[in-house]
Amino acid sequence: MDRGPVEGSSKAAAGRAEQSAAWHLTERCLAATPEDGARGMFFLGVVKVVGFLQGEEAGATCLAASGLKDLSAADLYPVTHFLPMVAEATWLLRPQLGDWAQALRYIGTQATVDFLSSMFGRELMQAAGRNPWRMLQHMAEGYRAAVSYGERSVLWTGDHSARFVMRRDFMPTPYHEGVLQAALEAVGAQDVQVHGRQLSLLDTEYDVSW
Repeated sequence: MDRGPVEGSSKAAAGRAEQSAAWHLTERCLAATPEDGARGMFFLGVVKVVGFLQGEEAGATCLAASGLKDLSAADLYPVTHFLPMVAEATWLLRPQLGDWAQALRYIGTQATVDFLSSMFGRELMQAAGRNPWRMLQHMAEGYRAAVSYGERSVLWTGDHSARFVMRRDFMPTPYHEGVLQAALEAVGAQDVQVHGRQLSLLDTEYDVSW
């Protein structure tokens, strides 16, 4: 299921192995249960991003990779359909954006844009005000409105820094680097830095500062 560079060179083979190790797409899907779902807005956001950057046909290819049709933004769909869709999107966007990690960050950024414009996100923005500290705190809870899986918590490391911890989350680290950076910038944070670490297949943590 993993998508890697075009075959035919040792460089491509090395890149393929690197991406496979980072993605672990098959393992992530196997770790999911039927109850693990994400809102349709995130599926639609991937189609929108890819369609904007690569054309409508590429966007349709991503939708086909999900195996779903007639998506509703507010409904929950199995994350096992979202993962191959995002894998296809990174494959299509990587030549334009530089590498699979940058493609994932871009998709994560779009996920935040879509979420904050939704009913759930507008409530989050109202609760956070223009305060990055409150945004992170409420995001740990706000994820529950976005997806049906995982746990998130915040450990404060300074006046303008924190460690955002995710347990049993199915998306690779660069995706949530894009999510968190976009969320902080949405409330006016400046010079935002987000550095993620993969602790295990489904556990990550992110050092965040602004």
